[in-house]
Amino acid sequence: MSRLEAKKPSLCKSEPLTSESVRATLSVLKGIVTSCYGPSGRLKQLHNGLGGSVCTTSQSSALLANLSVTHPILKILTVSVQNHVSCFSDCGLFTAILCCNLIESVQRLGLTPTTVIKLNKHLLSLCTSYLKSEVCGCRIPVDFSSTQILLCLIRSILTSKPACMLTREEVDHISTLILKAFLLTIPEYTKGHIILGKSIIVPLKGQRVIDSTVLPGILIEIPEVQMMKILPIKKSDSLKVALFRASLCGDLSDTGKGTVVVNDGLSLENAVLDQLLSLGRQLVSDHVDLVMCQKVIHPALKQFLGMHRVIAIDRVGVALMEPLSKVTGTQPIGSISSISPSSYGSVKDLCTAKFGFKWFIHLIPNKATVCSLLLCNRNDTAWDELKLTCQTALHVLQLTIKEPCVLLGGGCTETHLAAYIRHKTFNEPESILKDGGCTQTELQLISEAFCSALESLTGSLEHDGGEILTDMKYGHFWSVQADSPSVVNWPDLLSRCGCGLYSSWEELNWSFLRSARHPFAPQPCLPHEAMDSANNLTVDCFTAKLSGLQVAVETANLILDLSYVIEDKN
Repeated sequence: MSRLEAKKPSLCKSEPLTSESVRATLSVLKGIVTSCYGPSGRLKQLHNGLGGSVCTTSQSSALLANLSVTHPILKILTVSVQNHVSCFSDCGLFTAILCCNLIESVQRLGLTPTTVIKLNKHLLSLCTSYLKSEVCGCRIPVDFSSTQILLCLIRSILTSKPACMLTREEVDHISTLILKAFLLTIPEYTKGHIILGKSIIVPLKGQRVIDSTVLPGILIEIPEVQMMKILPIKKSDSLKVALFRASLCGDLSDTGKGTVVVNDGLSLENAVLDQLLSLGRQLVSDHVDLVMCQKVIHPALKQFLGMHRVIAIDRVGVALMEPLSKVTGTQPIGSISSISPSSYGSVKDLCTAKFGFKWFIHLIPNKATVCSLLLCNRNDTAWDELKLTCQTALHVLQLTIKEPCVLLGGGCTETHLAAYIRHKTFNEPESILKDGGCTQTELQLISEAFCSALESLTGSLEHDGGEILTDMKYGHFWSVQADSPSVVNWPDLLSRCGCGLYSSWEELNWSFLRSARHPFAPQPCLPHEAMDSANNLTVDCFTAKLSGLQVAVETANLILDLSYVIEDKN
């Protein structure tokens, strides 16, 4: 078929970052993510103007997934952040804000992109080397024999998500449950590599948060009518279990790998039902106590199994198949033909339980590292946000096993790191100038832009017009309420730094964060007595924040290096 219209030439735009429309679009995105940052971050409602579901959130994963972005530069930024969050779950807003800050700070300098990119890489290397070093002043090792730091890490994640709508008591309760659920996934005896189990989040909406609980094993919701048919099982040691992936409803389109033999003149449906009943007789003769199916079990087969005191549970869903396989110690059966005895698994016990207005079957495992976190919240919106936050916290705990340390939160790592970079580039520029191919003036300009980007990030934590200070000893973040007197004895207004490690009554000097000050070397290591005295630190996941720092700098470099944007308008 011939074209109705002539093919349009591609639209080519040079130096995209010099365009006012692109800068304005970046500024809008930065405003959105910045206003969501931190415990007092503002919530966003995302919805289609024509109708549909409404998402209320301040989390980057939900925000960016529901945000429609069309400009190529914004797509680069948002996809980079989403890729980071998909791998590390945390620090998505940190990554997005820092990337925007770096682009804005560098644009004001008027230097060539090549010089900026090269020095940004050097400064990033300086940051990562310092954060990984033993003398880092914002890195705390995690001792797994104590729960203190782990609980601080979970609380920090929960309190940074205001849409969860949790009170302090509820934060403490959910933090304890998340840590308990995580510990239940760790095998008791291991050789070599640790293979963690799984925590299943079970919804119970419309109930008090304080009613949430953690149980070893799996909770499977069942209708109350079905629960009444479940009879007590007489058992010796354990219950034999058969787990089916194939449908047992008699649908010929889903018979798995099995074959159905039908004699001439017989009903196809009756032949399939006969085969299902034959399967049921085999299950009974093999002394199976519990049959579970991902899909549907035929009513006749259910009735037959019930007559022989075999519990049948169907419609368990694909999401539970892997955890059920772990708990029962078997692979799901994908056929309705004869079953090998090795296909069966077992569970230690089975009981029914009622939570709120729902009934559940509780499968108690023998040794499997699977647990159920029964999660309650007052409404759908708050529950959805809390579920996402709990998943983030559980993933962060897994990352902490690989890298057993955390970084100070509440903006203190960023201000401390900015102080460190300023000191290094001001007092020891030779190492960077030797490989950087730039002048000392260019180094000072770019390092100041880099540090300003970090400090502007911490400024995003203040949403109510308050002032932000930094101390000249540790380089930590301090916040002052709005409308404070200009001349004041700072210890009277300040309480503790952002992370909660240091008190204002120590012998400290403060300055406003964005004011001019002479570079200083922040305290190189953390005194143990200071850490021991702080019972409620704000901390961040080391692995997630380090990755976020790298992704932010690398994505900013990529965007700064763009010379042309070519769009096909056909």
